[in-house]
Amino acid sequence: MRILHTSDWHLGRSFHREDLLAAQAAFVDDLVATVREQRVDCVLVSGDVYDRALPAVDAVRLCDEALARLAELTRVVLIAGNHDSARRLGFGSALMDGAGVHVRTDFARVGDPVVVGDAAIYGIPYLEPELVRHPWELDERSHAAALTEAMRRVRADAAERPGLRSVVLAHAFVTGGESSESERDISVGGSAQVSASVFDGVDYAALGHLHGRWAITDRVRYSGSPLAYSFSEEHHVKGSWLIDLREDGVEAEFVEAPVPRRIARVRGRIDDLLSGAEFEKYEDRWLQVTLTDPRRPSSAMERLRRRFPHALVLGYDPEGGGTDNARTWTERVRERSELDIAGDFVAEVTDGPATGEERALLHEAFEHCRRKEALA
Repeated sequence: MRILHTSDWHLGRSFHREDLLAAQAAFVDDLVATVREQRVDCVLVSGDVYDRALPAVDAVRLCDEALARLAELTRVVLIAGNHDSARRLGFGSALMDGAGVHVRTDFARVGDPVVVGDAAIYGIPYLEPELVRHPWELDERSHAAALTEAMRRVRADAAERPGLRSVVLAHAFVTGGESSESERDISVGGSAQVSASVFDGVDYAALGHLHGRWAITDRVRYSGSPLAYSFSEEHHVKGSWLIDLREDGVEAEFVEAPVPRRIARVRGRIDDLLSGAEFEKYEDRWLQVTLTDPRRPSSAMERLRRRFPHALVLGYDPEGGGTDNARTWTERVRERSELDIAGDFVAEVTDGPATGEERALLHEAFEHCRRKEALA
């Protein structure tokens, strides 16, 4: 049994205003070629097919073409991620089952597998804790509780299918992986991280959400996104896992995806960047540049683009330190929750920290928006 594990396509996403649709189409071409050449029995797409709940028309067209081409060669199992609208992505799923494209977006069906060859493949879409807590009568609102209950249902069904291997797709933040700047935070609504032990007993767990490839264990892996979506992914190797399920275990090979343009982060004084031979290798890359001049240079981006035409982001961090205003917005909000950021805004406009009542109201607003988007 040979499967190809991929995830986090984020169709329709741009890279600092650079259109990536052509690069995403090239990835699809490469994916189809890999399926054909490697004789893949099933393609797994572990969520975040689109970059937003209401994707652009061109992104929907590319997804339609990708699934149609894959369906001519193999079976496909696909789940919704936290960026996807479960209802929109799941439209027509009953009809697509007949074509060999199995879209799983309904949490109530986590124990209903797709049987391919000698494997039962269970799709667990992104589980919003607040949405599943009451239907599943969970004692707590957390991602761990939601995924634990989903896996209980998976194991109960798998126990009734002796002789079949079990494969799970899930979209979650599993302990052992490392996040990047391009994943949407899922901590609102409960603790984000889940232990890898929740997948104990299955032959393979194909994870989505984190954009780097990670082998949490031999049987629990992230494929990562096929393209870089932030400069924090500068050193990532992008692609998909080619997985052979054997009687004695799992054999994994990483299949690299095409790179539209390499990315890099550089820093230094502007005159050094413009004249230094050591920076020549960055001339054709998408760049995030941090200037360290004691004084902010004038017309800096215009000057930099004469040598680095693909420079996209410019920051300023003067030698000897500077104020918080010198840090980029991403750096200032990294590892901070949406609630904390909103609290900072309240403090800024009211000259005082948010009260307990105000934070409770903000939390309720974020929860409402998250539930509304999940149900969109």
